[in-house]
Amino acid sequence: MASALTRFNQTGYPLLACRLVLGVVFVSLGWNKAADPVAFLKMLRQYQLTENALVLNAIAAALPWFEILCGILLIAGIRVRATSLLIFGMLAAFTAAVLLRALDIHNTQSIAFCAIRFDCGCGTGDVLICGKLAENSLLIALSVWLLMARSQKFSLLPDRPDRFEGAGELR
Repeated sequence: MASALTRFNQTGYPLLACRLVLGVVFVSLGWNKAADPVAFLKMLRQYQLTENALVLNAIAAALPWFEILCGILLIAGIRVRATSLLIFGMLAAFTAAVLLRALDIHNTQSIAFCAIRFDCGCGTGDVLICGKLAENSLLIALSVWLLMARSQKFSLLPDRPDRFEGAGELR
């Protein structure tokens, strides 16, 4: 059984599926935000990331297009590991922001944590927080899997393996 799973994994299909799922999710979420930048900016303000309006406007203008670009890179198989690292960073930061906002709502309004519902700014409308955190955890796991994977199959422009393998060795 284990050898069958290993052989299936070596085909590259599981990583391809992972790339496609994560890529489509990021293109979709980025597109939803880019389609209504004013609404996305209003959502960003609720997180109180910064008081600087110029920085907040820059984030609202650039982030959706950056998400779309990262999604396209994953789908195409261009620098998958590097792109996965960027996606991991975005997901980790966003998940932490959502969690902190939900904890603040929980503490100030005495609402049961999993009953908290708000528009997180993903472009999908109101979400239940426990579901959003679970979804983001799954997406983080997929990005970590892609980041750690060595397979370059079905990649249009693979990462350079010499940058990762034997990095600590003297040549």
